[in-house]
Amino acid sequence: MTFDEDPVGRNAWLAIWRGIKCRCPRCGKGWLFRRFAEQVDHCAVCGEPLARYNVGLLLPLVVITVMIHIIAFVMLEMELSGRGNPLIYLLVLVPLAAVVPIAILPSSKGAIIGLFWAKGWSDEQER
Repeated sequence: MTFDEDPVGRNAWLAIWRGIKCRCPRCGKGWLFRRFAEQVDHCAVCGEPLARYNVGLLLPLVVITVMIHIIAFVMLEMELSGRGNPLIYLLVLVPLAAVVPIAILPSSKGAIIGLFWAKGWSDEQER
């Protein structure tokens, strides 16, 4: 067994990549979301049940972590290039902080669902 496969034989990296593309982690053909980020219950192509893979509070953690790195990089770049004016910060960072999370939300959620599917993790209690 390698690092990226679980005992069932599901390839985690492939499932994450399919999730980033907002596709079913099993077949890679069916859509993972009905609307913007509303998860489907079952894959329309292969029938894989996907409702049990709820990302919960892990999604905001991932999106916020990515955003902190992006904003820190932009702020550092602005300071090092000599454009550290507060007005420039306001004009650049506020739209960046509003648009980028919306842009990365579906792909981030898909990647987490893909990881959960590959590893068999769920937030539901086993009975």
